[in-house]
Amino acid sequence: MTKSENESVRAWEEGVTIPTYPKQAPDKNPMFFEKRVYQGSSGKVYPNPVTDRVSNEKSNRVYNAVFLENKYIRLMILPEIGGRVHIGQDKTNGYDFFYRQSVSKPALVGLLGPWISGGVEFNWPQHHRPSTYMPVQHAIERGEDGSTTIWLSEHDPMQRMKGMVGICLHPDKSYIEAKVRLYNRTPFMQTFLWWANVGIRVHDHYQAFFPPDVTYVADHAKRAIRTWWPNRSTIFLAVTITSKKRG
Repeated sequence: MTKSENESVRAWEEGVTIPTYPKQAPDKNPMFFEKRVYQGSSGKVYPNPVTDRVSNEKSNRVYNAVFLENKYIRLMILPEIGGRVHIGQDKTNGYDFFYRQSVSKPALVGLLGPWISGGVEFNWPQHHRPSTYMPVQHAIERGEDGSTTIWLSEHDPMQRMKGMVGICLHPDKSYIEAKVRLYNRTPFMQTFLWWANVGIRVHDHYQAFFPPDVTYVADHAKRAIRTWWPNRSTIFLAVTITSKKRG
C-alpha cells in the first residue's frame, strides 16, 4: 500500500475483497444490431463483443481499489469496474451518502452487457456507458493547493473518443469535485452526453438540488431533452417516494 505524501488529503491503493458474480465470456458471434434501440439511443455495437450471461455462483474477488480521503470524506474507487466510485462515506458520522453495494452482481442492462448499480457511475458518450464494466486507466495527482485528484481515463470503445474524470478532494472541504475532460480524437463532429449516475438510499430526509443555472434536462437519450421549468423562479420542488413491501 502506497500513500500520498500529502496527509491532509490522503490517497492510496489497496486490494479489497468483494463477493462477485462473474460475467461469462462474450458471445463469439458478432452482433449486427443495425436497428436496435437501446433506451432511446442507438444499440448498434459492432464490432464490440456483447456479454449476455452472468454466473449464478458468486466467489470472492480481490479488486485493486483506490482510496481518497480527507478529514470529512472517504471514497473508494474501482478502476477495474469502469472507474466507479464504490463507496462515499461521511467520516463524521459513518454515513454512506452513496449507496454501497455489498456484492458485485451485474445485470445485463449495459450497452455491451454487464452493469452494476450503486455508488457513482460516470456515463458518456451515451448510456449505460459501453465501458461501464471495463477497466480504465488511473493516476494520482497532487495539487499545489493541497488537493489530491484521482484521474480515470479511457478511450470510448464505440467512437474511440477520450474521456477523463478526476475525482478531487480538497483539505478542510466537505464536498467532492469532479473534473471532466473530453476529447474528440476523430476527424468528425461527434455528439455526446455526459453525466454521473448516482445511487443513493432514499429516506424521509432525502433531497435533490438542481444548480440555478440548469435550463435543460435530459432523460436517457439525446432525443429526450426538455426545458427545466423551475429554473426561472424560486420554487421548491419536493418529491416524496414511498416504498411498501407486499406480502
